[in-house]
Amino acid sequence: MRHMLRRILFYLLALWAAATLDFVIPRLAPGNPVQIMLGRLQRSGVAISPGLQKAMEAQFGLNTSDPMWLQYLKYLQNLLTGNWGISLTNSFTPVKDVIGQGLMWTLSLGLVAVLISFVLGCLFGVIVGWRRGGALDSIFSPGMAFLSAIPYFWLALILVYLFGFTLRWFPFADGFDTTLDIGWTTDFILSALYHAILPAITLIVASLSGWMLVMRNSMVTTLSEDYVLMAMAKGLKKGRVMFSYAARNAILPNVSGFAIALGSIVGGQLLTEIVFSYPGIGFSLFSAVKNLDYPLIQGIFFMIALGVLGANFLADLAYALLDPRVRQERSA
Repeated sequence: MRHMLRRILFYLLALWAAATLDFVIPRLAPGNPVQIMLGRLQRSGVAISPGLQKAMEAQFGLNTSDPMWLQYLKYLQNLLTGNWGISLTNSFTPVKDVIGQGLMWTLSLGLVAVLISFVLGCLFGVIVGWRRGGALDSIFSPGMAFLSAIPYFWLALILVYLFGFTLRWFPFADGFDTTLDIGWTTDFILSALYHAILPAITLIVASLSGWMLVMRNSMVTTLSEDYVLMAMAKGLKKGRVMFSYAARNAILPNVSGFAIALGSIVGGQLLTEIVFSYPGIGFSLFSAVKNLDYPLIQGIFFMIALGVLGANFLADLAYALLDPRVRQERSA
C-alpha cells in the first residue's frame, strides 16, 4: 500500500511537470499568438480594437501585462476547471469539445487496432517461440523482421494506392460518409466502420511484428528457466506449460510496451490519420500546429501526457498481478 501511494504521488508530480512544460514551451516560441490571431481576423475584414485584443489575451491566458507567475496560476486554474479556451481553427469551438470529438474517433480506431495486434502478436510469438527452430520460426521470424522495417506511413500510402485508387474497394478519406448526419444510426455506424478498415489494417500490420518478435524472444529465454523445465519434467500438459508457466512470464516485456501503446493512442496515430484524413486527435494536432492554434495545442499535449502517465500506472498494476516476485519486492 505504501509503495502504491508513492507511485501515485510520482505520477501526480509527473503530470504537474508535464502541465508546466505545456505552459512554458508555447511562451518560449517566437511571436505572440494573439497578434497572429488578430492579424488573421484583420485580413478577413474584422475591425481590431484594443478592447478586442485585451479580451482575447484574457481568453487565452496570454495577457502579457500580467507577470509570468500570475499567468501560470491562471493557467493552472483554467486547466483544473476545464476552461481550456477556444479553438480558432474549429470555428471558435471550445478546446475540450474539439478534443472530445477527436478522442472519440482516435480511441475507437486505436484501441481496436492495438488490442487486435497485441493479442495476435503475443499468440504468434508464444507458438513460434515454443516451436523455436522449426518451420514456423524459420518463416515468421524473418518475415516479421522484414515487416517491422517498413515505415507505417509508407504502408498506409501503399494501401491507399492499391485498395483505394486502383481497386476502389475501400474509401481512403474522412472517417465517415460526409453526406450522412452524425449520430448513432445504423447507416452512420456502418459507414464509420467501413472508412476505418484501411487505417485499422495499417496500424495492425505495422505493430504486429513488434509484439510477435518480442514475445518470441522472451519465450525462448523463459523456456530455459528452472520452473518451466520442472513443469515439463512433472509431465504436465504442453498447453498448460506453454501458457500458464512460460507465456505468463514471457509476456511481461510486452505488458510494458502495451502500456506505452495505450498511452500513445491518446496522441493519435498522426501520420496514419494525415494519410487517410481521419478526423482523430492526431489530425487535429497537425491542423493546430499548422494554424498556430495555441490553446488547442496545449490542450492536446496535456491529454497526451495524461494518457501516457495513466497507461504506465496501469502497467505497474498489471506487473504486480502477473509477477508474484514484484509483489514480494514491494512488500519487503
